[in-house]
Amino acid sequence: MEAGFEIGTAAATAWSVRPGTGEAEKCPVRDVLDRIGDRWSLLVILVLRPGPQRFNALKRAIGDVSQRMLALTLRHLERDGLISRTVIPTKPPSVEYALTPLGRSLEAPIAALAGWALSRHAEIRDSRRAYDDGRDAA
Repeated sequence: MEAGFEIGTAAATAWSVRPGTGEAEKCPVRDVLDRIGDRWSLLVILVLRPGPQRFNALKRAIGDVSQRMLALTLRHLERDGLISRTVIPTKPPSVEYALTPLGRSLEAPIAALAGWALSRHAEIRDSRRAYDDGRDAA
């Protein structure tokens, strides 16, 4: 945990906003989680952990992401300072993407989340199946 931050009732104000105020973008927790919690950003960050990658290498490593969505995700991550984009002066020019120091600061939390997901995946799938079976019977 970051120094001075505890998850609890008092900390709930860090991510709560009044309905209908349009203040959601001011909430630091929501603002950051909207970016790294989208469908592709975590996967891009995980793929970039070993080192810089070119666009097509990222696309191949992720697999089912469209070219448009990958480009958009990379643009958003670059805008947020989590990755850098470097044009390499070759013919034709190529572009490499790499984690910035800010992006690297996400490695431990993302690795913990990925590890948790791997260790709990079967349990979650079983829970989904039980839930779906219960709803189908009702």
